[in-house]
Amino acid sequence: MDKKKIEQGVKLILEAVGADLKKKDIAATPARVAEMYDEILSGQFKNAEEELEVVLEHKHDEIILLKNIPLQSMCEHHLLPFVGKAHVAYIPDKRITGLSKIARVVDVLSRRLQVQERLTTEIADVIMKKLKPKGVMVVIEAEHMCMSFRGVKKPGTLTTTSVVRGVFLRNSKTRQETLSLIGASR
Repeated sequence: MDKKKIEQGVKLILEAVGADLKKKDIAATPARVAEMYDEILSGQFKNAEEELEVVLEHKHDEIILLKNIPLQSMCEHHLLPFVGKAHVAYIPDKRITGLSKIARVVDVLSRRLQVQERLTTEIADVIMKKLKPKGVMVVIEAEHMCMSFRGVKKPGTLTTTSVVRGVFLRNSKTRQETLSLIGASR
């Protein structure tokens, strides 16, 4: 990540909106913003598949569900955050991974310039590719600051996206059970 270029860009934006760059509080803003982007977009240069390297052979063929995985991402359309929760379920086919590995995949993929629809798909695709489960289901619920803070200004509006693969796509009972588990004790 080129933090110097980010600083230059932020400086230009601040000048364009009429900010006084000589003010002590604003003078360091370009550097602070560059550091922030380096942190919140750190997934840009990571391979999410590497987060699932620890694969254990195990005979478990029922739903494994991680609910309410916090996520924060940056909308690529307005460079404003969207914040929410991911729910990730899979049914193994002999291979499982450590629970934290699923959360790390969500984290790496969300720390990029993103749109929620693509993020939901990418999480499912990484899990399908690395674990080769019987199926995967990913549901993301998020509030987008581009809708809450600007534009239509509707704070509290949640956008929900889902992706289903394998048995979750083919078997409506399995899909319904998972949706019920996601909704239970939220």
